[in-house]
Amino acid sequence: MKNQPTSNAKALLESNRAYAQRFNQGDLPSPPARKVAIVTCMDARLDPLAFLDAQLGDIHVIRNAGGRVTEDVIRSLVISEQLLDTKEIIVIHHTDCGMLTFKNEDLYARIEKNLGEKAGKEARKIDFLPFRDLEESVREDMEKLKQSELIPEDVRIYGGIYDVRTGRVEPVE
Repeated sequence: MKNQPTSNAKALLESNRAYAQRFNQGDLPSPPARKVAIVTCMDARLDPLAFLDAQLGDIHVIRNAGGRVTEDVIRSLVISEQLLDTKEIIVIHHTDCGMLTFKNEDLYARIEKNLGEKAGKEARKIDFLPFRDLEESVREDMEKLKQSELIPEDVRIYGGIYDVRTGRVEPVE
């Protein structure tokens, strides 16, 4: 059944009990203290708080496959800026990203093979936003933010590439 947690999920949820016992930051304000929002990849090797030397409550972190700027990312950024006073956005993609390894057509075919024709047809309605050039993908996403009518001109937009081997973020202009 889809709603029954696996032993792995149970262990993670059980770990929360220990975390909750030592948790002492329940009074943090909702707005990010540093007034920064990060858009980055969901890759499990990335820990934006750690690699930016930030603390809980310092920054908003918005994650998805590839760290791409999508309609939903813009929705979150608008809330972050309009309601929570964010003044800067940093788009961070990373080396060895899975989004560099496929084209939409490849994924459509895989979905259809694994899940059937109906799922394949549904998948074709989605641009999964793979990319071939890491720096260019960061530039594209920065430009998308700069061109958005929903992101004010005074919000600063930066980009970078996180190296999964060294832990370093290199700026992208």
